[in-house]
Amino acid sequence: MRDVNSDLMGIYRDFFGSELQDAKPSDGTLRPESGDADKIAADREESRTEAKTAEQAGEAKEPEKSGMEELNELIGLATVKHDVEELVGLARVMKMRQDKGLKTVPVSLHLVFSGNPGTGKTTVARILAKLYKEIGILTTGQLVETDRSGLVAGYVGQTAIKTQKKIQEAMGGVLFIDEAYTLNQEGENYGQEAIDTILKAMEDNRDRFVVIVAGYTELMKNFVESNPGLKSRFNKFFEFPDYTADELQQIFELQCSKYQYTLTDEADAAVRDEIVRLEESKGENFANAREVRNLFEKIITNQAARVADLEDVDEERLFRRQRDRR
Repeated sequence: MRDVNSDLMGIYRDFFGSELQDAKPSDGTLRPESGDADKIAADREESRTEAKTAEQAGEAKEPEKSGMEELNELIGLATVKHDVEELVGLARVMKMRQDKGLKTVPVSLHLVFSGNPGTGKTTVARILAKLYKEIGILTTGQLVETDRSGLVAGYVGQTAIKTQKKIQEAMGGVLFIDEAYTLNQEGENYGQEAIDTILKAMEDNRDRFVVIVAGYTELMKNFVESNPGLKSRFNKFFEFPDYTADELQQIFELQCSKYQYTLTDEADAAVRDEIVRLEESKGENFANAREVRNLFEKIITNQAARVADLEDVDEERLFRRQRDRR
């Protein structure tokens, strides 16, 4: 005769899990305590909750900042910030009038960003796209970055197709064309084909996307003046000045804070001396914030080379940088 208790115990384990121990009272009958199953179920649910909470804590992100908050947090660029605030304020009021059925003055939102490399042009363009979306001027607010290589093809007829593809990517957002003056090169027509395609799209899709062209100051002035269509559509220039030594040092300190590094007093003085030297000896190709980022990467590379072969590296050695004596 089969052992009924054994069969019941097998079913019990299959249902509640193998964690449960055999529960046989002294009289030999199988009477598992009713609280065991509830306790195990509660423990399992608690474990799942703890795991989920830990996962959520690991993925926790800071609340997203508004475009204006991001703009105000930028180092330097006082004039640019003022110009952006004025333009966004005007655009906001025009949108309010439009929503109420009132007449609005046509306002061009297409811009020329001029200045040396590393002065924040791309960053401000991204923030401006976000601001335009926040006030309802643009529907999606993405920034599509490109340059001559992203617009111009090597054969007649293909440039228009390549340029149109970038325009479609930017619909609802901002098309940012870096070093736009390279589209206007003497002796070739491919760049002009890209310009003509962009101008037509700007005319046909006035409220659907914004174009920002950027590059060196004098070259951008010549670029806009070279074509009546460009001149009529790009009538707002935002000039991005070079950063001062103090501003460059603030940018360096921001990099340290962002990536959890600290400087000894000696290293801080050495960084300051190097930044002043870079700023004072800058030429026409000085890259401003990019120079600081390059300096930052060079220093953490030196620190990594010094620390990598050490044993028992503590946390302080990983985030504390000293002046490289090698």
